[in-house]
Amino acid sequence: MSTSEKDDGKVRLDKWLWAARFFKTRALAKEAIDGGKVHCRGERCKPGKEPKVGEQYEIRCGYDERTVIVRALSAVRRGAPEAQTLYEETAESLARREEAAALRKAGALGVQTDGRPSKKQRRQIELLRAFKG
Repeated sequence: MSTSEKDDGKVRLDKWLWAARFFKTRALAKEAIDGGKVHCRGERCKPGKEPKVGEQYEIRCGYDERTVIVRALSAVRRGAPEAQTLYEETAESLARREEAAALRKAGALGVQTDGRPSKKQRRQIELLRAFKG
């Protein structure tokens, strides 16, 4: 009997997040849930919570914050195309992520330097560090 047959449609939240490829390992998924990065209906979740089809979750991964609706349950990690069928990201969430990515990209391009500091500038930096330390 395989593990999917024993589950009877029940799967832990950390296992589902791992199967849906939000996190690389199940341990990272559990750590994120314990760290308060996964919410359901505005409340923090526990790793053992059983997600149900139709529930909405807010998931923070790095800089990204996604709002997803559970469309299917799976305890088995498969390829990315199959994993994307397990959830549906809301339109507002997608727009927010794209806007945040554009702002991050624009901010990174906005910082420009003249290259390496000159010998005089390096001496000034060293004096400043010696003065602070």
